[in-house]
Amino acid sequence: MIPDLPADIDQIKGFLADDEAAALYEHALAESSKGPVLEIGSYCGKSTIYLGLACRQHSSTVFALDHHRGSEEHQLGEFFHDPDLYDGSEGLVDTFREFRRNMRKADLDDTVVPVVAGSEAAARHWQTPLAMVFIDGGHSLEAALLDYRCWTAHLMRGGILAIHDLFDDAHAGGQAPYAVYRMAKASGLFEDLGQVNTLGLLRRL
Repeated sequence: MIPDLPADIDQIKGFLADDEAAALYEHALAESSKGPVLEIGSYCGKSTIYLGLACRQHSSTVFALDHHRGSEEHQLGEFFHDPDLYDGSEGLVDTFREFRRNMRKADLDDTVVPVVAGSEAAARHWQTPLAMVFIDGGHSLEAALLDYRCWTAHLMRGGILAIHDLFDDAHAGGQAPYAVYRMAKASGLFEDLGQVNTLGLLRRL
């Protein structure tokens, strides 16, 4: 049972299974006493709420990194495009308004720090060690590799690296997160903690 979980959590837009959400919460709860958590790819904040509720118990912080213009698959005409999140006046996807609304409703404004940027810009002068990094951003190989290379160097020893949307079958889903997961496992820098559904978990050695 997760304390203070919003009653409407299942109505929040997102792509997170219940067992994956529980695993994120449990690992964030364990790690956030040591330092902050970074989420890459917040979308409308469903996963952010689970991370935030865990971090709030230790008066810790979730840095929620997202440019809020949607990934490749969210763009106009693509399979996961949501017209409710499209700003027709600008001709752009805009998930930030929905994200902020969900953080406010979950009472997480003092726990979650939105970082509205891409990985490269945000990481350029980053100095804060991270207790957990959750990669759930763009699913192109270029985007997934950039997220991995920008942020794993800031992960503390003993910290958790979580990577979402792992599919070994290309017919089931995109392959870029799975390729990054295999790269991390082969690097010798991580202990493989296995998978929960499509969520891969590793511990920095």
